[in-house]
Amino acid sequence: MNDSRASQVGRRTLLGMFGAATAATALGLGGARPASATGTPATGPARGRSSAPEATTRYGRVRGTRTTDGGSAFLGIPYARPPVGDLRLAAPVPPLAWRGVREAASFGPAVPQSPPHTAVPAGDEWLTVNIWLPPGVTEPVPVMVWIYGGGYARGSADEPTFEGSVLAREGRVAVVTFNYRTGVDGFTHIPGAPANRGLLDQVALLRWVRDNIGGFGGDSRRVTVFGESSGAGCVAALLAMPSARGLFHRAVVQSMPRPYLAPRLAYEIGNEVASSAGVGFSRTELARVPAQSLVEHGARVQARMPSFVDRWGQIAAIGGVYGPVVDGVVLPHDPYQALATGAGRDVEVIFGHTRDESRLLIALAGRTGRIGPAELEQALQMFAPHGDPAAYRNAFPGKGDEQLYEMVQSDWTFRMPHMALATAHARAGGRTYFYEFVHEVVGVGGIRGSLHGMDVPLIFGNWVPGTYSLVFAEPPTAEDLRLGTEVREAWTRFAHTGRPGWPRFDGGSSAPTKIWGNGDRVGRYPEIRSWRLARGDRFSPYDVVR
Repeated sequence: MNDSRASQVGRRTLLGMFGAATAATALGLGGARPASATGTPATGPARGRSSAPEATTRYGRVRGTRTTDGGSAFLGIPYARPPVGDLRLAAPVPPLAWRGVREAASFGPAVPQSPPHTAVPAGDEWLTVNIWLPPGVTEPVPVMVWIYGGGYARGSADEPTFEGSVLAREGRVAVVTFNYRTGVDGFTHIPGAPANRGLLDQVALLRWVRDNIGGFGGDSRRVTVFGESSGAGCVAALLAMPSARGLFHRAVVQSMPRPYLAPRLAYEIGNEVASSAGVGFSRTELARVPAQSLVEHGARVQARMPSFVDRWGQIAAIGGVYGPVVDGVVLPHDPYQALATGAGRDVEVIFGHTRDESRLLIALAGRTGRIGPAELEQALQMFAPHGDPAAYRNAFPGKGDEQLYEMVQSDWTFRMPHMALATAHARAGGRTYFYEFVHEVVGVGGIRGSLHGMDVPLIFGNWVPGTYSLVFAEPPTAEDLRLGTEVREAWTRFAHTGRPGWPRFDGGSSAPTKIWGNGDRVGRYPEIRSWRLARGDRFSPYDVVR
């Protein structure tokens, strides 16, 4: 990006896309107990049923609860020691063993985040895992490990939509959710600290699953990792990480954000956080600052992102304070390069996104209905493929200013990264599948479209008060429920067999795409014009621009 292009960027109009995405995960709308689409409570003690289930891990026995459908749930089991004290800003360490039977009937504490997460009791034991099993397990079932999103800044496994009993029962799978470090403790690049601590937590969790899930009835030889938004960015990173190889066998990458960071840019962002906190930029100094305080200092840096656009470019424009760092050790290469050279070739992968990825995020940033020619030009200068706004305009004649503004941000941030990754994986010999959601829902404020995050309630079968009320602001329709059933069947079929039920994607221009909504069909990728423009564009890692 040249100097004039950077100086033309409208700070307030572009800032907030990634920040809005993180806000969407912060705005929990209530503490209701999880329920299925029919309103039946899912997790909790089931009166009058068999005694509470127990299981054995390498660290001791645990006692869960019987779910109302006859399955079982085990919540809040430590998969690593609390990352505090001498373990602050360090790689995760296996948990200590315990005597007797540990109760596993409630979620563990959430990681520090902003605003503070108050739906569960506070505490230091952030790194815990939750497991749901279907009724009547007599032989090992496939395992589906969910990684939540939240802009790499926040999130928690106790989000009501992530309750796993519907998915476990309908798909005959073990559903695993867990907490991992986000924000400064998880992703800020800090001298003297291991990089990508949030990703290292995820590897530790996958090792725990490998070593312990058999005691619950899961099959450690059939592990699928799936995630949405920044959770999908973590899944893509795991595909590229040597330390994660062999720990999972299938993956689903849903609405992944584009950026991975170069070390220099990541260090500069981290240094701003340390300066805000008034301490030296080192692990020793930052570890003395309470985790919740560091969260607030990270939020202050994010609020100042407009002032860094000239130096940090697109990362500052989207408000991206946190993200995986291509450090050369934990993450040797960004996923785009790694998959192109064969990483993850032995893992079957589904990639995909929603059609209108940025629409709700623009609304949350307060920009809906306020986009004119100047705002569009600023967005095109920043995000058009190959820095060519004219080519982007010419490819979509007849589109209005706000339509193009939304499209170029959807393409840059979410849609084209999936096509780039899927093409790399397929051409390197991987078994690859691709989808796009075009089904429309009504989000907060009456925003209608195929919105970012709409796939999550469909996959879990839970339409409940919570974060995803932003996406499903109205009760699910009959079509929502039908589509959810179809999607859950496809995702769990993939977990069982490695095949979701539609043809493989081969990386060609006419490669088949599963199009969810408007009748469901397999056809050519709906955003092929955008992909023709973006092919060959630089995707990652992002560094300082001047």
